[in-house]
Amino acid sequence: MIPKREELALTVDETEWEWLKAHLERGVVIVVSPELDLVAAGQKMAADDAATVKTWIDAGKLAKPSVEQIAAWDADNDRTFRMLVISPYILIQEKL
Repeated sequence: MIPKREELALTVDETEWEWLKAHLERGVVIVVSPELDLVAAGQKMAADDAATVKTWIDAGKLAKPSVEQIAAWDADNDRTFRMLVISPYILIQEKL
């Protein structure tokens, strides 16, 4: 069953970089571009909408964290993120 947008919106949380590091090591952290709505991205992933997800990946709107991003976040452990778990992935967006 695909979760409804309202259900997913209720599960969005905030977290700090320190908490995400362990999940990064497991390779499950996905960065969602600020251009995308975090809940909409999660809903498409939960629905296994491969065409939309591939389009976003190809456009650089969904990606694993880059080496540069990781270095910047390591230098600023107080950085916070919006987070949505779409098992097995953890979708994150930097809070600006």
